[in-house]
Amino acid sequence: MAALLPGPARRAVAQRRGLSETAHRPWPLPAGRWVIGQSWNQLLFAHWPLPTAEARRIVPEPLEPDLFDGQAYVGVVPFRMETVRFAWCPPIVGTSSFAELNVRTYVTLDGKPGVFFLSLDVANLIALEIGRRGFGLPYFRSDVSLDDARERIRFRARRHGHRGAFEAEYGPAGPPRTPQPGTLDHWLTERYCFYTVRSGRPWRTDVHHQPWPLQPAEASIDAPLLHFSRAQDVVAWPARPA
Repeated sequence: MAALLPGPARRAVAQRRGLSETAHRPWPLPAGRWVIGQSWNQLLFAHWPLPTAEARRIVPEPLEPDLFDGQAYVGVVPFRMETVRFAWCPPIVGTSSFAELNVRTYVTLDGKPGVFFLSLDVANLIALEIGRRGFGLPYFRSDVSLDDARERIRFRARRHGHRGAFEAEYGPAGPPRTPQPGTLDHWLTERYCFYTVRSGRPWRTDVHHQPWPLQPAEASIDAPLLHFSRAQDVVAWPARPA
């Protein structure tokens, strides 16, 4: 029946349905109701090794840089956000679909590994304010576009007040697969919370999604690690003191 629904309604159903599968999670679902649903599309995961000293410099205490075999990483993730909605209402036309660019690294606290965002760029002012005020995230206003009308996806982001821009063309280069626990691919993507630090106090936002379907990727940017994912449906809980 869900396949007969229009796109946004179908993705909203997928966001809720994902809660029925939790065996892959590293810890149980949090108590209470999730508050925001999102669907992420046409993602490129581009990663570079990051010197441990640099990771320590950019990660605020008490968070600790998370390492894979002693190595820290920084990632750049362009994608399109769709079907963004609060749990208690349908998506609002004109505000629920937009392109976004994330820059992130990986941290851990109290045995729970997660994502630490260095910056998030969007043109959507409502998303920017919700992200800043509701979750304490470092959102920046930018001109961001994603064009997937051709074989390769074309992405561009230019932050207001800055001369430089991020531009990339990318696309899948092989069939999808689910990364296996213990691999670098799994470590980079299978994360079920993100952290912020406000006035020296850490906050954790729990998220839930199905295991990532990853594909090898080709891109116009020079990154040693490239992965592509067509779509992922996500729900997030309120930010809570960690």
